[in-house]
Amino acid sequence: MQIDMPVAELEKWRGSNPRPDDFDDYWARALAEADTVDPAPKLETAGFTCPFADCFDLWFTGVRGARIHAKYVRPKKAGPFPAVFHFHGYSLDSGDWVRLLPYAAAGMAIAAMDCRGQGGPSEDTGGVKGNTLHGHIIRGLDDGVDNLLFRHIFLDTVCLVRVVSGFSEVDRERLGCFGGSQGGALTAACAALSPGIRRAAPQYPFLCDFKRVWEMDLAANYGYGELTEYFRRFDPRHEREDEIFTKLGYIDVQFLAPRIKAEVLMFTGLMDEICPPSSQFAMYNKIGAKKRILLYPDFAHEETYPGVGDMTFTFMSAL
Repeated sequence: MQIDMPVAELEKWRGSNPRPDDFDDYWARALAEADTVDPAPKLETAGFTCPFADCFDLWFTGVRGARIHAKYVRPKKAGPFPAVFHFHGYSLDSGDWVRLLPYAAAGMAIAAMDCRGQGGPSEDTGGVKGNTLHGHIIRGLDDGVDNLLFRHIFLDTVCLVRVVSGFSEVDRERLGCFGGSQGGALTAACAALSPGIRRAAPQYPFLCDFKRVWEMDLAANYGYGELTEYFRRFDPRHEREDEIFTKLGYIDVQFLAPRIKAEVLMFTGLMDEICPPSSQFAMYNKIGAKKRILLYPDFAHEETYPGVGDMTFTFMSAL
């Protein structure tokens, strides 16, 4: 069974979503906005305790005034030590504390961010016109591209890296990030927008090559379903289709990929019907840094890929 291109074609695929002409200026402007934010970080001792690690609720301010939450765990031993950042899947949260402990046990600090407006306590300050139901991809689409919600979430990853790398116990020269699906997209965005990231391990990344997903008639599936809903409600005859996909290009991580300087270890399932392989390869093929992709021919999205957790841990342990 094959749901997408043969691997030989995937390895050459460069994507079909249009890249906005001012893409680089857009992200320069976005990063300049992040530079003006006082993150005002606050560490609160967590209710969860561990004999070999200190556990904190970390709060900081992102763009547009939102207070963002992350779980932060660091070894009890003296630093400096590496720090890694974990990003969760769409609509979910930072998960249980216990999932972070292996990294602390291995001598790394780890921060797991809760995306604004999703399953954790991070704030979504809102303030945009149009649809905000069931869809962060389309949030802000009709209110000026500087108000796209994923722009703000990508910048939250930047602010988190800046905050944590500023802690006295962290070695800012040894930073890594990882995550799957939305977390895979945020891993790539974080590595692209935070030049201090040295290693990145995205798994089946979301938010890649929107138009390819649409052309494969997969946008009705969970994840990208809000694109279908948007067209049905706000552009039923697709008169603005080119404009809409171009706007989405600002938050298409394939166009951020050339900025990645980190070493990349990526995992892709060839039966993925939510984030199809070609959409993922559109991003991967644009990475110019040292990279490796591991394929799982029989695996779909959001499955547990054997060995990925172990390989990611080993990859980060080499920071």
